[in-house]
Amino acid sequence: MSDLHAAAKACLDASEPDEKLRLTRETWRAFERGELQADASSPAPEPIAPPGRPERPRLVNARQLPQRGLGSAEGRIALVHAVAHIEFNAINLAWDAVYRFRGKPHDYYRDWASCAHDEARHFAMLSARLGELGHAYGDFDAHDGLWQMAEKTADNDTARMALVPRVLEARGLDVTPGMIERLRQLGDEATVAILEVILREEVAHVAAGTRWYLHCCERDGIDPVETFFGLIREYMGVDLRGPFNRPARIEAGFTAQELDRLASLAAGAHEHREPVDRSATRNQA
Repeated sequence: MSDLHAAAKACLDASEPDEKLRLTRETWRAFERGELQADASSPAPEPIAPPGRPERPRLVNARQLPQRGLGSAEGRIALVHAVAHIEFNAINLAWDAVYRFRGKPHDYYRDWASCAHDEARHFAMLSARLGELGHAYGDFDAHDGLWQMAEKTADNDTARMALVPRVLEARGLDVTPGMIERLRQLGDEATVAILEVILREEVAHVAAGTRWYLHCCERDGIDPVETFFGLIREYMGVDLRGPFNRPARIEAGFTAQELDRLASLAAGAHEHREPVDRSATRNQA
């Protein structure tokens, strides 16, 4: 197989985690060797549908997920599971960006294939950590918010680049430092080490989203800042949470103007939101 889009689809469709990880590693290595390339004659992408994933975890509405504080062993395990679920979804999101959006520069496909490879490695580390803690991926319920946004933006590459990496995945830049601090206080250095790797590498993934979002805006002759906030309003309303990790987001390509406006939006959204337990893991998956 020399068609990168077909290889990405195979990764996307694989339902068992071990198979998805294996195909992701092989596809990335083949791409790096120059054996795979975006093929203009590749069949058009199929309408977006749920990606390949195992029967478990059971997917529920985010509001149905129990709140678990990190002070308990179960809460810490649930957190590891929640982050593993995010990383598993991120593999699919990266491969869908390769499969679905055609006619892009080579570096676009390299960025998202590399991202898929990183996310697969993150998932493998977290899955191994769950095993050390006596659990496995699928033992806790999760929600499908990341993929739902992929479905909403399947026909709009500008919206996809704006909202999946720069809003949903960028949230990890904001919340992970607090997780690391709390887990370090609790003596869980094994999980801390994994989260530090993920945090460091996720900055580059969000930066890729910024890079290709700006590319789309330049292509279409539209203002990137106004378009970004217009897309947030169109697709998300006021469902935005702060605070924001300004140094990490600046490194990932956000401007000070964007961050100031995000903070203002999040503050307004907070006024209309029910109070939540900030120590809980409910909304991390």
